[in-house]
Amino acid sequence: MPEQLSKGHWTDVYNRKAESEVSWFQTSPKQSLDWILPGADPATTAITDIGGGASRLADELLDRGFADVTVLDIADSALAQSRKRLGERADRVRWVIADITAWSPTRQYDVWHDRAVFHFLVEPAGRTAYLAALSQATKPGSRIVIATFNLDGPERCSGLPVQRYSPQTLSEALGSDYSLIQSTTEAHKTPGEAIQRFQYSLFERR
Repeated sequence: MPEQLSKGHWTDVYNRKAESEVSWFQTSPKQSLDWILPGADPATTAITDIGGGASRLADELLDRGFADVTVLDIADSALAQSRKRLGERADRVRWVIADITAWSPTRQYDVWHDRAVFHFLVEPAGRTAYLAALSQATKPGSRIVIATFNLDGPERCSGLPVQRYSPQTLSEALGSDYSLIQSTTEAHKTPGEAIQRFQYSLFERR
């Protein structure tokens, strides 16, 4: 199994590093929230965070009263950091330990969020499997927020190669079932003070 899809690789990363030590750490996922919150009803909007790991997106959603939040990650060690941080509130989140390229969703979501998973899928088979899960887990009108390294972003992350995207090439990769609504770039500063260029794209399922 390629390391991009290896549970062992990512489990080891989170066993060795605290959430605030990984290069993709954010104190607050502002751009993601800017696109998730408008029009969302905390009582009914179902949100899944793909590769959410130790991200603080779930914290922010719980703070705003969202009642249907799912976080999926291949590494239980990453999810364990989030559960510990959230304490008793962790019971309000559905935690899924799964490889996104082998996941068969049993329900559909109004919002699919992915910050920095898709760009690790450098092989066509991995992208095809991801898109199958995306199709199964969304419905017409669902919003999809995907952040990848921009074309001028890093070529590798966590010791692994990545596929960089522009909004246009990401739209092509997702296919005609998804309409590109808007996009933006972000200069993400890592804990080590390096700058990584991300592009965020918002899609709607047709």
